[in-house]
Amino acid sequence: MEETSPTNPPLGAKPPILVTGAHRSGTTWVGQMLTASREAAYISEPLNILHRPGVFAAPTTHWYTYICQENQDQFLPALRQTLRFRYHTWAEIRSLRSRKDFLRMLRDWNTFLFGRLGKKRAVLKDPFAFFSAPWFASTLDCQVVITLRHPAAFASSLKRLDWPFDFKDLLAQPLLMRHVLSPFREDMEKALQASDDVIGLASLLWRILYSIVAQYQTQYPHFHIVRHEDLSLDPVEGFRVLYEKLGLHFTPRARETILKASSAENPKELSKRNIYAVQLDSRANLRNWKKRLSPGEIQRVRQITQEVASLFYPEEDWES
Repeated sequence: MEETSPTNPPLGAKPPILVTGAHRSGTTWVGQMLTASREAAYISEPLNILHRPGVFAAPTTHWYTYICQENQDQFLPALRQTLRFRYHTWAEIRSLRSRKDFLRMLRDWNTFLFGRLGKKRAVLKDPFAFFSAPWFASTLDCQVVITLRHPAAFASSLKRLDWPFDFKDLLAQPLLMRHVLSPFREDMEKALQASDDVIGLASLLWRILYSIVAQYQTQYPHFHIVRHEDLSLDPVEGFRVLYEKLGLHFTPRARETILKASSAENPKELSKRNIYAVQLDSRANLRNWKKRLSPGEIQRVRQITQEVASLFYPEEDWES
């Protein structure tokens, strides 16, 4: 009998897809483009600590919440409901505080209805599921896509938004520290003394996250690791290949949606008021980090990340 696995599901099964990676690494763009054929429905960031209760019925208290067998009882029932497009309408209604909340509820309710009635696959976009990706694959049979973005581009995005990362969120998770991050404890504790150093904090976070990706490549060869830069240079071909690997149909509708989202007619830089938009000149966006960072900042990012970055980005990818 043929063996079944997350990459070889039983006949007729529609495994969910988890799109993860560092925040600001293109997970929103990738996740939304994977729903362009309308075979799948898009669910955004249930593990975000600010997630809506209608989408996910369990609380999360830390960025990059780590889920494993030892603590899964806190999250598994709620995640199964989310992946089955079970929307918690009354919980959401009780949480409404503004017109924006109400409009978001209508959007999410419609997405969940479309997913449930249409028996769609779930595309779960969540950078904060990064450390939990093996659990999502083994427990929820998710196909895993991990986005990879150049460290200088990642650091420049956090600099532009003034988003320093607080390593307390990782250090405060005993299971995560014991199972995954113990080799980085000293560096993270030192980083707590430089809470406003956006470039240094971003560079350290990138090095930590993508050293884990290097481990994933060996331990979980069925994970799909995609470079943001490769998709940006040739979105149609890049997504066509990814669609094929995930068992999605690359339809004319999907092709046109991807072309429109990455067209040179789109803005070359996203507005800070709409940082999750996906209509962007993908090729022009590749060069934005060279304008946002000074030569000294670029050199600093490179120095901190080089040992890991060299596994994914050759010398020429740092050239001005």
